[in-house]
Amino acid sequence: MRMMHHPAAGAGAGRSGAARYGPAQPAPLPAPRCRLMEPHGPGCPGSVLFGCELTASTKSYTFQVDEKDDSDHILALSVVCLTDGAKDECNVVEVIGRNHENQEIAVPVANLKLSCQPLLSLDNFKLQPPVTFRLAAGSGPVHLAGWHRIMHREDASFEEDDDDLSEEDDEEEKELAPIMPAKK
Repeated sequence: MRMMHHPAAGAGAGRSGAARYGPAQPAPLPAPRCRLMEPHGPGCPGSVLFGCELTASTKSYTFQVDEKDDSDHILALSVVCLTDGAKDECNVVEVIGRNHENQEIAVPVANLKLSCQPLLSLDNFKLQPPVTFRLAAGSGPVHLAGWHRIMHREDASFEEDDDDLSEEDDEEEKELAPIMPAKK
């Protein structure tokens, strides 16, 4: 690795620079912010790492939460990939969930093949439990990884505040006079 010398540092800045200015201190990191629509990670309170593996012997996995739990749960999928022992065949992964009319639907989210696409980033694809992952074709093993975000009701107060603001904006829009066409 080639080291770059900055002209403003002066000669011998490698040793005497630290003595002159003191040891380098890392910049403080900002406090982690978590909202339901932002990426999740280990620094966010209420986020837990999620992972499951689908194989020829275990074709499906259902992610569900206790019905008595009144917290909001979001499963954000980050990646789906073939793991050690996968054959060079098409592996189709489906997500089975419910649509807005509460009807069960199955949607393919990945078609992986070892020789051309062994991994697919899902960019924190958000799902609400219960949801089932099924290996619809292939023998795997296919690994799904992401974050399980748990939002307790007391944490949701900022969401309610945002809703109140949007209702006020809607009322203000109703009060505005209609836009008239320009006169020629």
